Amino acid sequence: MKKIRAAVVGYGNIGHYVVETLRVSPDFEIAGVIRRNGSEDCPPELKDLKVVKDVKELGQVDVAILCTPTRKVEEYAKPLLEMGINTVDSFDIHTDIADLRKSLGETAGKHNAVSIISAGWDPGSDSVVRALLEAIAPKGITYTNFGPGMSMGHTVAVKAVEGVKGALSMTIPTGTGVHRRMVYIEVKDGYDFGKVAAAIKADPYFAHDETHVMQVDDVNALIDMGHGVNLTRKGVSGKTQNQLFEFNMKINNPALTAQVMVCSARATFRQAPGCYTLIEIPVIDLLAGDKEDLIRKLV
Repeated sequence: MKKIRAAVVGYGNIGHYVVETLRVSPDFEIAGVIRRNGSEDCPPELKDLKVVKDVKELGQVDVAILCTPTRKVEEYAKPLLEMGINTVDSFDIHTDIADLRKSLGETAGKHNAVSIISAGWDPGSDSVVRALLEAIAPKGITYTNFGPGMSMGHTVAVKAVEGVKGALSMTIPTGTGVHRRMVYIEVKDGYDFGKVAAAIKADPYFAHDETHVMQVDDVNALIDMGHGVNLTRKGVSGKTQNQLFEFNMKINNPALTAQVMVCSARATFRQAPGCYTLIEIPVIDLLAGDKEDLIRKLV
C-alpha cells in the first residue's frame, strides 16, 4: 500500500499530538515537521524525523496538516495549495468559516488540490453531530455546551495580546449554549494589567461572552488540557414532537483535534478539488481501510 506523505506545519500542542497520531496511522508516513526555527532546539521526540523551515526541503508532500494559530491558517494554506499540496486545518472562528472556505476553495480549485478546513472537534466532529441531529429532527433547537475545560483557540488568542507573558482560557458552560470565559494571565513587566485585560475582552474571541480576566503568578500551575461537550436537540421528526437527543464527550482537547485532522487528511484524497468543511465529507472517507469492508463492519 502506497502511504500518504504528510507534513506537519507547526509543533505546538496540536502539532505534538498530530505527530503521535500519524505514527500509529497505518496509511500515513511523516514527510517531516516544519517549524519556524527548523531543527534548532529540536524536541527529542522528533530526532528520527526531518525537521525543516520550508516544505520544499521535504521532497514529495501529499498533504500538509496545519497546526498553526487560527488567524494564520489562510497565510499558510494558500502557498501550499498553489504547490498542489492538500491542506487540513482546525480553523475555529465560526463566523469566518464561510469566507475562508470560499477563499481557499478558489485557490485549491485552480491548482487541483483539496483543502478541508475547521477540522477539529468544534467546529469539526461536533458539526457533523449537529447536522445529523437536524436531519433527523428538522424542526427544533440545538444547544452546544462546551467544557468545563481549556480552550486551545482562545488560549492562543490571549497569548497574542500585547503584554501577555502566559495565558490559559477556560470555557465554563452556563447552559443553553451560553458560556463564561475564565482567563488567567501572566503579565509582562512594564504592562498595566487593566489595559491588557481590556484588550482581551475586546478581542472577537471574547467580545460576545461573559469574560473574566485574572492575573496569576504561574499559568502552568493551572493548566489541564481536558475539555468536553454536551450537545442536546429537542425537536420534531415529521409531525411527531418531543424528540430528544443528547451527545456527550470528555476529551483531551489537542489529542482529539489531532485525530480529526489526520482523518481529514486521509479524506482529502477522496474529494474533487476544492475546499470543504467536515459536514460536506462522507463519514466513510475519514476511515482507513477498504470501503466494502467498512460497510460490512459498520452498517
